Amino acid sequence: MTERVDAAFAAAPREWFLPRAARRRAGHDGPIQIGRGQTNSQPRTVRDMLELLDVRPGQRVLDVGAGSGWSTALLAELVGPEGTVHGVELEPDLVAFGSANLAQGPWRWASIAPATPGVLGDPAHAPYDRVLVSAEARELPAELLAQLADPGRMVIPVRGTMTLVERSDGVDHVTEHGGYRFVPLR
Repeated sequence: MTERVDAAFAAAPREWFLPRAARRRAGHDGPIQIGRGQTNSQPRTVRDMLELLDVRPGQRVLDVGAGSGWSTALLAELVGPEGTVHGVELEPDLVAFGSANLAQGPWRWASIAPATPGVLGDPAHAPYDRVLVSAEARELPAELLAQLADPGRMVIPVRGTMTLVERSDGVDHVTEHGGYRFVPLR
């Protein structure tokens, strides 16, 4: 998987997904402010999440908290044109910013839409083979688990711990993978 993630990072350069004034910092391995209290996540964290998610060509992926569009583009590279990536973002300004950034690449099979206030994810288009959540939950959200296909995988930070849910034959296996900091999931 590492080679595929490396190729995705090369195809979707971080600087494309940063505000113009922050692009010189694209190589910085730390979060970078993108506005509205949100950040473009640290590359090492994004890599860890993508490795855990184990995205395959042709899959349907939900990207919760799409922000700048970088994770959406990386996921689009991993699923390829035979797959789909649907990003949702609560902040209208970031929906426009992320969508414009995403349009710089060839990823016509990926999109970012406004999240419905009070609704996590996009239940209308579920189930998803993979769900990536780039905001920290207080507990594992049942609303997002309901959108996960069987088999499926979800990666989400929960109370500061990166959490992987692997669903197979109706059973969810939950494992923890180290401490991380994210903006809160609303």
